[in-house]
Amino acid sequence: MNIFRLVGDMSHLLAIILLLLKMWKTRSCAGISGKSQILFALVFLTRYLDLFTTFISPYNTAMKVFFVGSSLFTVYLMFVKFKATYDANHDTFRMEFLVVPVGGLAFLVNHEFSPMEILWTFSIYLESVAILPQLFMVSKTGEAETITSHYLFALGSYRALYIFNWLYRYYFEGFFDLIAVVAGCVQTILYCDFFYLYITKVLKGKKLSLPA
Repeated sequence: MNIFRLVGDMSHLLAIILLLLKMWKTRSCAGISGKSQILFALVFLTRYLDLFTTFISPYNTAMKVFFVGSSLFTVYLMFVKFKATYDANHDTFRMEFLVVPVGGLAFLVNHEFSPMEILWTFSIYLESVAILPQLFMVSKTGEAETITSHYLFALGSYRALYIFNWLYRYYFEGFFDLIAVVAGCVQTILYCDFFYLYITKVLKGKKLSLPA
């Protein structure tokens, strides 16, 4: 554990809490991509299959339980409790365009050809592109609510901070995971335009809008 990973984890937690608070307080999931949330739930379910077989630390276990539980709860809110507010007309990104190629890549490029390792690799690859339906939805509608913008910024910051975590671990521990690093860099790059707009508009009190 180092400061970059800790702050990155807290940023990730903040993103999820902001999302859940937004939906619960407004009783609406308008502006949120259900497809991105399904993909994130799939990410955590495939990554943390070792939850009941491998113990690293109380912190590690608590984080795993939170991410799995919160992702499933988010999907429940969107497709059951607040289903009437879900904007399916704008959430049109084809998930299979992400899941199928990522699944194939996980079979071809992994650290070890075993079910658990392939599923872990699949989760890493999928997380790097899981936000695309949300960014596509924001681009399609042309704007995003301030709270949604804060959620996206916190989520993008989490992955950017993990890049510094990997640099720290490589320098001080000699640890380097090429799959995680490449996937993390891809994910951060996808947020670059959003980061720029967030800093230049949202932080100045303006409503974020993206070109369609």
